[in-house]
Amino acid sequence: MPALQWSESLALGLPYMDDTHREFVDLLASAADAPNDAVMATWQSVVAHTEEHFGREDQWMRATRFAPGTCHATEHDAILKVMREGGRRGQVGDLALVRQMARELGIWFTQHAQGMDAVLAEHLREVGFDEATGVARSLDLMAHDALQPCGGLDGRIGRENWHLPLASIA
Repeated sequence: MPALQWSESLALGLPYMDDTHREFVDLLASAADAPNDAVMATWQSVVAHTEEHFGREDQWMRATRFAPGTCHATEHDAILKVMREGGRRGQVGDLALVRQMARELGIWFTQHAQGMDAVLAEHLREVGFDEATGVARSLDLMAHDALQPCGGLDGRIGRENWHLPLASIA
């Protein structure tokens, strides 16, 4: 299976999100295709980028009281946990698992970007969120209660629906 490549189908129309997502896609492709002696350094770059990427999105969701933010952040946490475990497995020589994770994260990311991130991007536009200042212009549009049950946009965010090789590292 080829690594994910950036395409306009992943674009959300917010440069600060699209630029980060493009970097993520490029890093995943680099990890999937890296020579053996560079796989782990590349994977650690993917993990570090993802920690920062998800941290920013989580901060935006809190700052704008994004109603599905709790569920979205929970998915971020779960993916990072899997990525870190993949890194541990790679450190002891399971480079094939790391490469597989890089490819399968591309499948997950496509769904995540076109689903959860698309909804977040629309919310950020609606509330007039300025990424540079961290301020939303339209506070009256923001939800007053950000805690809602998880279930994703289609009710399917559980482990059984991720395409990552979770069974092999659980």
